[in-house]
Amino acid sequence: MAVFEYRALSDAGAKRKGLLEADNERHARHKLREQGLVPLELNSAKASRKAFFQTHLNTRERALLMRQLATLIEAGLPIEETLSGVASQSGKGRVRRMLLAIRGRVLEGFSFAQALSAYPKAFPTLFQASVQAGEESGQLASVLSALADHSEREQANQQTLQSALLYPALLTLVAIAIVSFLLGSVMPDIVAVFVRQKAELPALTEALIGVSRVLSSWGVWLVFALLLSGIALRLAQPMQAFRQRQDLFLLALPGLGRLLGGLAITRYVATLAMLTQSGVPLVFAMDIASKVITNLALKQRLQTAQQQVREGRSLSQALAENRYMPPLMLQLISSGERSGELAQMLDKAARQQSEQSQHRMNNFLTLFEPLMLLVMGAVVLLIVMAILLPIMNMNQLLR
Repeated sequence: MAVFEYRALSDAGAKRKGLLEADNERHARHKLREQGLVPLELNSAKASRKAFFQTHLNTRERALLMRQLATLIEAGLPIEETLSGVASQSGKGRVRRMLLAIRGRVLEGFSFAQALSAYPKAFPTLFQASVQAGEESGQLASVLSALADHSEREQANQQTLQSALLYPALLTLVAIAIVSFLLGSVMPDIVAVFVRQKAELPALTEALIGVSRVLSSWGVWLVFALLLSGIALRLAQPMQAFRQRQDLFLLALPGLGRLLGGLAITRYVATLAMLTQSGVPLVFAMDIASKVITNLALKQRLQTAQQQVREGRSLSQALAENRYMPPLMLQLISSGERSGELAQMLDKAARQQSEQSQHRMNNFLTLFEPLMLLVMGAVVLLIVMAILLPIMNMNQLLR
């Protein structure tokens, strides 16, 4: 059956809109008339898949969908009834349309994984491959539960990072606002008094006056130049050579580079653990897991490790050449290979490294906040001194 979006009039003259399943457009109009509705507009819901905003799911929505699907499939419902039930529970029209369209493809004879592949923005390769492995192994419910856990962990990490960066961001904005006010409003009034008195200004005040004049005269052009630089960086992002140099620079930063590398490796190993637990072959799982890494320099190293595993090397030996792999993680992976419990050890290594990376991030942010306070205090102190020194000299002039 196909899915149609409709707009219709009821017997009372009220406008109705919604979704309807039917064999074809004629059948859909017949079903609407049976419900006492006069169809005004009828469109196939499949056409809406082309719109980006209608096919994209954020991490929270994806986790909720996976959890609902896993619960209903575990209860013994067929996949088409499961999709219909989850669609009816969804409060968002775009999600409901997508689920009903996926159900339509399943009824047409496609597998669930093939139906999901029509929505790559909503269900990335990681989800498609895991669902395919779950269908082939008969463990679709457990695979969907693992995908839900994976999405929920990603969501929790994103929320933790956003919450941690909120205070430093607000602090930076407040500092910029204070400095701009002092340089733009207070400093010119003091300068005007000294100009009238033909008195000499302190060196610190002269320096800040120069900064204030530059910002007043060239501020708009500076903002424009920053915007152009941002656009140029954005346009240069698709260039592989530029991205590789940029990512190498980020990894080379002291402290921050190690933190970013650790977070990326944790995500890679967690994805690899979930895929291997779902029954995906190791080499194929490594290929999919490398796609979740956004740092191009690190991604290329992991792809090199994948090639080495394809050629016959063990996973621990291939990953040992990557200097961002923690030694404890390598030992756990090696132990899993020897004992035949690689998937379990990968999951254990990912959880252990996730806790360690979270601890490092908390330490970094704990040090970053007082450092920002010190920098902000030093800047404000310089400006206040530049204002107070002329005021003190002004009192001497008046005497």
